[in-house]
Amino acid sequence: MQINGAKFLTSAATASQFLKPEKPMIAICGKSNSGKSTLINMLANQKRLAKTSAAPGRTRLVNYFDFGAFLLADLPGYGYAAVSRAEKEKWAKTLDAFFAKKEEIAHVFLLSDIRRDPSQDDLQMLTFLNFHTIPFTVIATKCDKLSRMNRIERMRAVANAFGLGADNVLAVSGQTGEGKEALLQKISEILENGAE
Repeated sequence: MQINGAKFLTSAATASQFLKPEKPMIAICGKSNSGKSTLINMLANQKRLAKTSAAPGRTRLVNYFDFGAFLLADLPGYGYAAVSRAEKEKWAKTLDAFFAKKEEIAHVFLLSDIRRDPSQDDLQMLTFLNFHTIPFTVIATKCDKLSRMNRIERMRAVANAFGLGADNVLAVSGQTGEGKEALLQKISEILENGAE
């Protein structure tokens, strides 16, 4: 699968602003600073399509991108301690409203930093996706930060913590592009399944 000319479409702060997708939509979710923007840029072969920030909690809206064969929705990162309770509640409402239209979501990529065990928020998101029978794949990001040996151990640990088989987790580095082919293959499968 080749991706060329991906572009930013719009940002939505409320349910009334959500796009009604006319093609398969893949959502990306994860803790603040889990590498969502970096992953989007890697997939798009662009450095600045999605704004990256060293400060977590930057994505506060649902950002939509057109990737040609599919739409990609970048969801607000959750679990960032330095934002107010009111802001967290607002994000939670945005996520709830987004997932309420689950028939419009082809797949969810749940991002988790490979170096860390999944947080309570990550596990809660997984439970939510399972409960609502929304198909998902866990993406273990930042794999370039570990040696090959450590990576295998961490992949196993992340899969175990999520209660998944190791083949249900993809290791990816937005910095080096490692794992990109496997991710593109996964997207191809998602689009094929959606076309059936």
